[in-house]
Amino acid sequence: MPASMRDTDDEIREIRTEIIESRGLVIKTNNLTNSLAADIKSIAKRQASYERRFTWNSAVAYVLFATLSFVGLKLWSDVRINEIESEQEGLREEVSELRKDLAEETRRTQQREQAEARAAAFYTMVRRKQRTEVVEGYEEIRQQQLSTAERAFFKDAHDHFRQELSVQAYQKGLGLMRTGRFAEAAESFQEAERLDDDAPHMPAVHYELARAMRKLGRHGEASILAKEVLEQTRDKELQPDAAMLLARCADDLGNIDDARNALRTLLRRWPRSALVPDARRFLGELNLKLWKRK
Repeated sequence: MPASMRDTDDEIREIRTEIIESRGLVIKTNNLTNSLAADIKSIAKRQASYERRFTWNSAVAYVLFATLSFVGLKLWSDVRINEIESEQEGLREEVSELRKDLAEETRRTQQREQAEARAAAFYTMVRRKQRTEVVEGYEEIRQQQLSTAERAFFKDAHDHFRQELSVQAYQKGLGLMRTGRFAEAAESFQEAERLDDDAPHMPAVHYELARAMRKLGRHGEASILAKEVLEQTRDKELQPDAAMLLARCADDLGNIDDARNALRTLLRRWPRSALVPDARRFLGELNLKLWKRK
């Protein structure tokens, strides 16, 4: 066989071998490709499944987060609303208290202004020495909102004018006694007592009132007043006169023993009194009257 033909056969065999190897390689490549495709499809499926699960998980997580956020927001909102309502209630109460305080302060201011006006008018009466008006208006003015100084000043003025009016009524009664107007005199003495029943001249008022009552035939009342003057100690100079008057009142009532006891008291306690001679003479008359009665 010629050499050229052998060379050709070798080449053909080599080509056939290469073709066979190429086919095998193609088949392997195809198999690998198919396997890779299958793997890719599997991976794609798993990825899709994962994405679906992730999507669902994300949705559930979002919904859960949203729900928890809403619940938390609702709770916080309720707490905040309660706090705001509490603050509003506190503010309403504070406003109400402030309004009450304002109304009370306004009322006090008005009362103080009225009190100042009345105090000024009362002070004018004091300066003008309108004694009767001051005494009659004192109870009303003392109910006003006065300062301590105003209250003390008005009280002193009232007490002073009341005593002066009492003295005037007493002096008026003495004048009426001298003219024999005993009923009017008794009223004046009672007015003096009403004006100031604790005045220094009150024992004299009671004594003169007892005299007026005796003149009016009211011997029982006269006797009580005379006994009060006899027992008081503020004006001891009137005690002998009161004892004599008490004796005369007892005699008027027919109580000779009481009259004698009053005269004996006078003679025993005030032996140097100017009334001693009259008391002894009167005592003798009573003894004689008692002897005649027996």
